[in-house]
Amino acid sequence: MRIGELADAVGVTTRTVRHYHHQGLLPEPERLPNGYRTYTLRHVVVLARIRRLTELGLGLAEVRDVLADEAGKDLAEVLEELDADLARQEAAIAERRARLRTLLEAEGGLPAEGPVSPELAALFADMAHVSDSPMARRDREMLALLENTVAPQDREQLLGALRGALGSPEAVARAHHAYALLDDLADVGVDDPRVAEAARALADCIPADMLPDDETVLDPGHSMLRAFYADFAPAQAEAIREAMRLVARGRRP
Repeated sequence: MRIGELADAVGVTTRTVRHYHHQGLLPEPERLPNGYRTYTLRHVVVLARIRRLTELGLGLAEVRDVLADEAGKDLAEVLEELDADLARQEAAIAERRARLRTLLEAEGGLPAEGPVSPELAALFADMAHVSDSPMARRDREMLALLENTVAPQDREQLLGALRGALGSPEAVARAHHAYALLDDLADVGVDDPRVAEAARALADCIPADMLPDDETVLDPGHSMLRAFYADFAPAQAEAIREAMRLVARGRRP
């Protein structure tokens, strides 16, 4: 039997047969005096078994374990491990689908900042009327980033602080006012008197417990902070820095 006939008998390609030879899964056949390789019924049986095992989801290394003469694991043990792994994948997929469904069914639809928690999406919806503010859009982007990068316990603290900061129409109005002042700083110098006004307005919107206890937000050498401030116009960055200072001073004993 030639390689093409073997492949056709099992329903694979000749390339697959050669790959299994290379991986040591399928024994190389003997060659006839004319140089052609000839396959036997034993090759058909082994190749068919390899195909069945791979269709079950086994990797080639696991297939090799099953086929080896001194296999460390028998087929039943390998299949039990595969079943447990598939069960874990199934549970993870079910959890991801539930999260996706929550996002898709969220009132007001998905925010432009991408997938966020339902709690943060609700806060963004409360601020929908300031969506035309460039500073508000950047703020939402930063909040979405923080939610996805902080530790779970810090995430809950962040969301709690935001709920407190934006939990009333008056708080949302203060935020709207601060965003407007910051937007106006896009093309002015850092010595403009409006910088101090914007800083005070922003500080009034920032809950003290949103800042880390070690006050790293005040460290001018922090690489993440440098990248953060570099994303703003100079006067805007200065107003944000001053607002952080005001909040930090206000919570000191």
